[in-house]
Amino acid sequence: MPREFALLDALVPTLLVVFILCIGLQAVLNRLFSRLGVYRHIWHPPLFQVSLFVCMFGAFGLLILR
Repeated sequence: MPREFALLDALVPTLLVVFILCIGLQAVLNRLFSRLGVYRHIWHPPLFQVSLFVCMFGAFGLLILR
């Protein structure tokens, strides 16, 4: 996959698209975990949310760089 692509004559890094997709996925997972009551069993929910986002972004970023 190319490192950057043209979007309306501007070069956009591919990781920016991955970042935006991970934000959307994080929002969906946050709602799902809230409805299922997962956050009741987690000591610090905001820390869990940030670490989950970092893990998702890192994994998707590494998959793209292959």
